[in-house]
Amino acid sequence: MSWKERIIALLGGVALLLPNPILAKSSSPGKAKTIAELAARYDSTSCKECHEEIYEEWENSLHARSMLGTPRTAPTIITAIEKGIKRFPYSGVKKDEDITVKHLMFCAKCHLPQLDEATDDVAREIVATIKAWMKEDDDDKLEALEAKIESLNIGCLVCHQKKALIHKWADGYPQSDTVYGSQVGEHEDENHPKMGKAPALGEAIFCGQCHGQGPNFELDHPSQCATLYGSYLFAYIPEGGHESCQDCHMKKSGLGHDMQAYRSEEMVKMALDCEVDAQSYFWRKNKKEGVIPMGLVRVEIFNKTGHVVPDG
Repeated sequence: MSWKERIIALLGGVALLLPNPILAKSSSPGKAKTIAELAARYDSTSCKECHEEIYEEWENSLHARSMLGTPRTAPTIITAIEKGIKRFPYSGVKKDEDITVKHLMFCAKCHLPQLDEATDDVAREIVATIKAWMKEDDDDKLEALEAKIESLNIGCLVCHQKKALIHKWADGYPQSDTVYGSQVGEHEDENHPKMGKAPALGEAIFCGQCHGQGPNFELDHPSQCATLYGSYLFAYIPEGGHESCQDCHMKKSGLGHDMQAYRSEEMVKMALDCEVDAQSYFWRKNKKEGVIPMGLVRVEIFNKTGHVVPDG
């Protein structure tokens, strides 16, 4: 073998060790400095032009208002800060000005995972905005504050880009110019001109990233909220269940990207059986009050879902 052939062979071996552009982490555009900047980075409105029906389904879902909630979520985040984080002796938070992204990930890990792409100023702006919204009486100002909170959500790019690839050593790291689904090829979008395949997108483990197994042990202070995937994985599957989250919440329900739960009549019909038995009888309390009619009602509710009810 000539020296040229030896070098080529050597370089070929080295090339196997170099980062593949598909496997390497996507270059970061830098930290978002405001809520508006972070919301714009993950804005889903550009998807509506081609995926109008899916967009409308998503728009009706709680994913579209993951920080605002029903709107129960936003006040609960404030409760977690005031009654939890500020009272923890080693959190470093005594007032709102002390709050950082790390502290807010206590809730945002699932409710707003893209917050890790923002500065601490954004974390503090979120808290200030929610508190202002909770106190506001003027309808117009209230609506504006609510829209600002609602702009932070689990939109298309959270699922189809940021969280799309779970097993990154096998499937690569999400690229900023690519949206991930079931196909590979070109994508008619100026900011995301490519399509990539997300192998786990239709599997329950995909939803398990947020609707998880309990404590998030990677956090400095593990929080315990979502446990759906845990009960699904360790109770439903061992009992012979084989349907995924997507099978019930998207396909069988007919809700698609709306993905409702107990607020949906379709989901309740699928999830619960209820048996009611009632009987009436009379009970003579005393002579003065006479005969008092009484009733006894027995209600049994059977959980037909693949997980605990409720969650969180």
